[in-house]
Amino acid sequence: MPDIIKADGTVEPWRGEKLEESLLRAGASESVAARIRETIEASLAPSEESREIYRRAFSMLRSQTRTAAARYSLRRALFEFGPTGHPFEDFVSELFKSEGWTVEARRLIPGKCVSHEVDVYASRGDECLAAELKYHNDPGYKTDVKVALYVKARMDDIWAAEGRKEGPRVDKGFLITNTKFTTQAVEYAKCSGLNLLGWSYPRESSLYDRIIASGLYPITALTQLKKSEKRLLVDQGFVTANLVRENRNKLREIAIPPERIGSIVAEIETLSSGA
Repeated sequence: MPDIIKADGTVEPWRGEKLEESLLRAGASESVAARIRETIEASLAPSEESREIYRRAFSMLRSQTRTAAARYSLRRALFEFGPTGHPFEDFVSELFKSEGWTVEARRLIPGKCVSHEVDVYASRGDECLAAELKYHNDPGYKTDVKVALYVKARMDDIWAAEGRKEGPRVDKGFLITNTKFTTQAVEYAKCSGLNLLGWSYPRESSLYDRIIASGLYPITALTQLKKSEKRLLVDQGFVTANLVRENRNKLREIAIPPERIGSIVAEIETLSSGA
């Protein structure tokens, strides 16, 4: 098997089992996952790019099951939120709400030295957290230790001001991103007490895991929508599939015919149910 070029430019040996595992994780049957792996392995070119392998695997999976294809495309779907980070911030806010948190987006919190606008302030029971979100639409980018240092400094300034009447309580500080973290960023966060939430971190409770558990999917993951339609909806604040299902008249407003609206809503309901 030849080497492949990953999104970050690094080269690694092809591992077919890794592709098969990701397909199974998305909900593909064992036979479908094995057939897609075999088809791709039979046509691998030397130094092929991982994004091209993803494109072919996604296309084959979509022809078999659109719901599994939507789950398989989740990481790419978050990249489609760009170019600004506001849709990602709104999506994370909706994700926390679905987990029972009361959320305020872009809240101003006084620090000891200066005030800080945190992207997400959330409370649930006796727990309160403040989160800084870093969004990137480059699949090869990794959030590094410089970003973790910056966020921790902001949280330290907020904690240094606690006790003042005008400031809300913050128990935990978070750095949340749609990308992966560098090893050094993870090491620093563990040592300093900063909480991280990224695409594949922490293990067992990553951003991917929480999206799947909640059944709350980005609208950009829907396979029944065209890219131009997704862009129109995102620009109007409809960042989750559930928001579209609850406001399906919005689909009519962007000139989607009734028969397609039925298919789109059916896909949302199947995704949300975890089927």
